[in-house]
Amino acid sequence: MLASFATLLVFQCLGEGIAYALKLPIPGPVVGMLLLFFSLAAYPPLLEKVEATASELLRHLSLLFVPAGVGIVAAAGQVRGHWMTVILAVAISTLLTLAVTAAVTRAVMNWQKRRDNLNENMSDNGDGHA
Repeated sequence: MLASFATLLVFQCLGEGIAYALKLPIPGPVVGMLLLFFSLAAYPPLLEKVEATASELLRHLSLLFVPAGVGIVAAAGQVRGHWMTVILAVAISTLLTLAVTAAVTRAVMNWQKRRDNLNENMSDNGDGHA
């Protein structure tokens, strides 16, 4: 478990380093997550190595929001006069997130449906390839 945790941290550190070095407008952990995603796609055995640790971290994900909540409370004085703007920004970003999630889900479902239909057609034609 320690080795897989270290692997996850390496990807996060790589992401941080790349984002910093290239002055990307994307947070380093997001870059690291993308690197991990592409690494998992390119090398599937890596999934077996990190899956248990990642699942355990996800099980305790709510604890990771505590520092963000404390930060919000600590910054409450700075945004005191801007609550409507903050609420509006949260509402709009939530709606955009839902819309993008729905669009991606629909696209993936359509892709899977086309792939399944193609596989069915190939097996119906007697090609023997699936």
